[in-house]
Amino acid sequence: MSLFAPLAKAWIAEQKPYQPGRPLEEVARELGLGDVAGIVKLASNENSLGPSPKAQVAMHQAIEHMHLYPDGGSFYLRQAIARKFDITDDMVMLGCGCNEHAVLLAHAFMSKGDNLVVSQRSFVVYKLVAALYNAQCLEAPMKGMTHDLDAMLAAVTPRTRMIVVGNPNNPTGTMVGQADIERFMERVPDHVLTVFDEAYMELLDPADQVDTIRYVKAAQKPVVTLRTFSKAYGLAGLRVGYAIAPPDAIDLLNKVRQPFNVNAMAQAAAVAALEDDEHLAATRHMLKAGRVQLIAGMRQLGLDPVESVTNFILFPCAKAGELTEALTKRKVIVRPMAGFGLPQHVRVSVGTAAENDQFLAALAAALAELQ
Repeated sequence: MSLFAPLAKAWIAEQKPYQPGRPLEEVARELGLGDVAGIVKLASNENSLGPSPKAQVAMHQAIEHMHLYPDGGSFYLRQAIARKFDITDDMVMLGCGCNEHAVLLAHAFMSKGDNLVVSQRSFVVYKLVAALYNAQCLEAPMKGMTHDLDAMLAAVTPRTRMIVVGNPNNPTGTMVGQADIERFMERVPDHVLTVFDEAYMELLDPADQVDTIRYVKAAQKPVVTLRTFSKAYGLAGLRVGYAIAPPDAIDLLNKVRQPFNVNAMAQAAAVAALEDDEHLAATRHMLKAGRVQLIAGMRQLGLDPVESVTNFILFPCAKAGELTEALTKRKVIVRPMAGFGLPQHVRVSVGTAAENDQFLAALAAALAELQ
């Protein structure tokens, strides 16, 4: 019996925490491999090209200053982001990935009895965040594997405080376009804060991206856009993301965030990464080719993957758990989606051509084994 559960808030004690993937070293130990050589991790939507080279230089230069506290306001990084989006730096707030911003938004805007609206098959953290504040998470049905923005609006109640649109969406890899967002924004009630979680947006070419910053700049409705350096810039291990919002919203978020929430090395790396257009272009090129390679390969094996615009692909498999284990034994780590409400689906990250080949070969062998 737990000594602490009876002392905790009831809704916290009942919550199931997010389940991260296992470290590569632990997988190697279980397989008796001794080390991680030859294991391909395609489970966490990471950038297989690694960190931006310019960011790596900045991190090395920052090492000698690690005895100092970081800039609590992320001054230079806020300025760099503001220049990129042609906004003022008081419209930017840095956080420990987009996840921290989700928590801070709920902390600032949600109370017991309130609710937030999301789409089914969206990022599971939204539901966990609502539970943290004893609020309800209302899930609107999708159209296939894509957000149904009309259904999301229909789910709004007088107690809805936020509506979160993950776009592109994890774990489905799909995206709603600019015209759909325009119609959606015309109809969102004024009492609802709209949050666009765009962690994967910069993986797309600029011409294919959706512009939600325009709604932040217009300041006609409460809108916050979230982005991250984890995906396109290859800095997942540093955990640095940012919110773009009107200054009064940023002021509220700063009141509930902890000081020094973004470490100094992360700030230095992110500033440098923003200037690394070559690495960003290489990432996009790798993903375009990789998606074609993986989707064609999976279809040849009789699978029906979801068309993705991101750095991962979702595909159905009746024996998802068994397939995941069979792939792991073949040194390929993917992510079963039971924890995301998709028990008969698996998500695989898009890697380099060699990593994708290794996955497809392992997949063919694993599927044959499970027949």
